[in-house]
Amino acid sequence: MVDEPSVLSVVDGRLATLTLNRPKSINALDHSMVTAMDERLRAWAADDAIAAVVLVGAGERGLCAGGDIVTIHRDAAALSGDATAGDAEAAACPSAAFWRDEYRLNADIARYPKPYVAIMDGIVMGGGVGISAHANTRIVTDRTRLAMPEVGIGFVPDVGGTHLLARVPDGLGAYAALTARTLSGADAIALGLADHFVPADDLDAFQRALHTTPLEDALAEYAQRTPESALATQRNWIGKAFAAETVAEIIERCRAVGTEEATKVADTIAAKSPTALAVTLRSLRDEKPTLEETLAREYRVSLRSLLHPDMAEGIRAQVIDKDRTPSWRHSDHSAATPAEVDAFFAPLPDELELTIDTAPQEDSSV
Repeated sequence: MVDEPSVLSVVDGRLATLTLNRPKSINALDHSMVTAMDERLRAWAADDAIAAVVLVGAGERGLCAGGDIVTIHRDAAALSGDATAGDAEAAACPSAAFWRDEYRLNADIARYPKPYVAIMDGIVMGGGVGISAHANTRIVTDRTRLAMPEVGIGFVPDVGGTHLLARVPDGLGAYAALTARTLSGADAIALGLADHFVPADDLDAFQRALHTTPLEDALAEYAQRTPESALATQRNWIGKAFAAETVAEIIERCRAVGTEEATKVADTIAAKSPTALAVTLRSLRDEKPTLEETLAREYRVSLRSLLHPDMAEGIRAQVIDKDRTPSWRHSDHSAATPAEVDAFFAPLPDELELTIDTAPQEDSSV
């Protein structure tokens, strides 16, 4: 039996559909999927017969669970265990090649010249956020479970995640990044990570409608009023707690709130990598003006994460051995020094920096 492609592309009239087709892994992205998506999206952008693109995930579990974590673990384990490895070695590994193309795809999606409709149903995590939350039309459902879970594996939100979360007010973006907690569809809209709420039971009809009616008409028929966001109702105490200058102070402020929920939040953050948390908070506070600039900085941070032991250890504990007991480099959330954090952000040699073509993609249908 011949395996199906990991990315399916179908054109029906003026609508093109991309389907991530690895349902057993909740459509986790690998390098070949990223390059396949990029190839099709560029071709459709220049094709005047295509009016809109829809992104969906195969199977019932979700759009996309993230990136190829096994490859990343292999690279992180090898690099962090080699005292002689540096930026050049990190940039030469398969994970770095994947990130370069993935981050460029994220940037292309953000400026796609035609309607790009991301169906963010079910699980949408990590790399799945990168290919959906930068879209110009973002659909969530009552089944949406969205997260940037990187700090739980000793990593830092990437795929433009720090660009998105840095712009969320009232500390809610920092909350999402530092806790790695799962957000509902309503939460995603409240945080500005999605636009429209369509009940999961109506998705098939909505997608059928896109074949025969303009996007605006399909949304008018099937998008419903967004349910209340449980996270947004907590914005008052979250805003005060997450305004603190350091991770240690954020944890302390959460505990001082005194409620069961705030204490759980403190415990959740305290269990994550102190280094990854400190780097994440710095990324959010040192906001960059454009997505492209943020992605270039995230690439630096990603390479340095491969060289730091927490990433290999976090993936080992959460994904490989699943003992859920990572041994981080630091046990104290005040122990990551400014110099250690600064090293993640230091410029790479010019030939290693991520470059992104900022020229707008051509839409020949206009």
